[in-house]
Amino acid sequence: MSSDFQPPPKSLSILASVGGVVTAVIAIAILNFWSKQLSQTTPIAKSQISTASLDAKSLVLQGTPITKSQLTEVKTPYVAPGVGSLTPEETATGRQAWLYFQRNWNNETGLVNSVDGFKSVTMWDQAAAIAALVSARELNIVPVAEFEAKMSKMLKTLASMPLYKGELPNKVYNAKTLIPVNYGQLEKREEIGWSAIDLGRMAIWLKIVGAKYPQLRSLSTDVWKHWQINRLTKNGQMYGTAVIKGKEQYNQEGRLGYENYAAYGLKLWGLDVKQALDYQSHTAFANLYGQGIPYDQRDYKNSGANNYVLSEPYILDGIETGFQSLPKAYADRILAAQAARYEATKQLTAVTEDNLDRSPYFVYSSLFVNGEPWATITDTQQQHNDLRFLSAKAAIGWHVLYNTTYTEQLFDFVQVNLNSKDGWYNGFYESLRQPNKTLTANNNGVILESLLYKQVGQPLTVWAGVRSQKSTEKAQHHNLQLRF
Repeated sequence: MSSDFQPPPKSLSILASVGGVVTAVIAIAILNFWSKQLSQTTPIAKSQISTASLDAKSLVLQGTPITKSQLTEVKTPYVAPGVGSLTPEETATGRQAWLYFQRNWNNETGLVNSVDGFKSVTMWDQAAAIAALVSARELNIVPVAEFEAKMSKMLKTLASMPLYKGELPNKVYNAKTLIPVNYGQLEKREEIGWSAIDLGRMAIWLKIVGAKYPQLRSLSTDVWKHWQINRLTKNGQMYGTAVIKGKEQYNQEGRLGYENYAAYGLKLWGLDVKQALDYQSHTAFANLYGQGIPYDQRDYKNSGANNYVLSEPYILDGIETGFQSLPKAYADRILAAQAARYEATKQLTAVTEDNLDRSPYFVYSSLFVNGEPWATITDTQQQHNDLRFLSAKAAIGWHVLYNTTYTEQLFDFVQVNLNSKDGWYNGFYESLRQPNKTLTANNNGVILESLLYKQVGQPLTVWAGVRSQKSTEKAQHHNLQLRF
């Protein structure tokens, strides 16, 4: 544990663990918005009780570690299996995902609602919207002129929006008016702090846009220049803030997975995130169905933060960076454990965090968290294993990265069960045997960028020609020397 780590209060455990995915609180705040769409939880079937028993027995805390040679077996450029033109079904999947963004675009600002029909946005979800727009342009879903107009509008807004204390983007905004707000309070101006993990994802996509589209480079750079980054990192760690009872709290942010992924984005802009990129110092392994999965030993009991093991950070890292922030061997194990669960229980499994269409409105559907296997919990440790769901974005993301018989089953399941007229539903509940009918920017955005990765066959930073800030500066210096 870093000597600079300041454990947040229990109410802020989300900040230190997966601070970037702050749509959790948005989901809770819009309880009334969803109230007419709820359905009652049904009794757990005997098969689910059997699955729960197998899940509990699947855990062996002294897990199989990953050797040094395994850590370095695969490095970028990591090429997608089955690379090439999308199948007609995949093309239709991308067009379906884009419907969400057409429906939730705000003309006044160029920002996209985090959750369908609710004009609230985080930087994590706006980065998903940038990813979606880039993907839609490259997959020929939107014409070039529309892409450039929309992207320019987005970037100009991001480069001029009001900031928390004039420093960094507030955790949440009214997507129509740009007022910094608290979750669910769209008309009351309130500055509540920033999320380093949100900004790390945004940093990656600003680099991709600037590298791939020279005509937009100055606009993407203007967004970064708009931020005052002095407090975003400290001693190689990422830091976020929260305002509690009028007082700011400044906390180290992130756990294995999202911490490393987001730190890579900040590294691209030249920030010192050496400690946050260290994927070994706090890592241990636990066996789940015989597969040794990595987890962060800084759990809730010893740090005040939840150490969720989730699919999404590994999927995003593979698609966007080619496993530069986390070893591909870690992702291999995360997927293998879910495939092994299917072999044992016949329950298709692709778990990660996301919004729900019923209370508690957001959960972390985890492989492992705070010592518990296959637990689905809220950020305040309330357990909701009855609401575990197969995630659409996780299913499609794993499939484009690995293209195995198992991931093909996941992809096909999504096609049959999670299509809606306005995009892709977030997932399918295991116990309830029905869709989780929430529609979100992040779910549909990850689906679109997954398909782009499949088409281009390279990590998206490699495809775009992204260089880190230091590398760019060296290249510029070299070019100057050649001139003289």
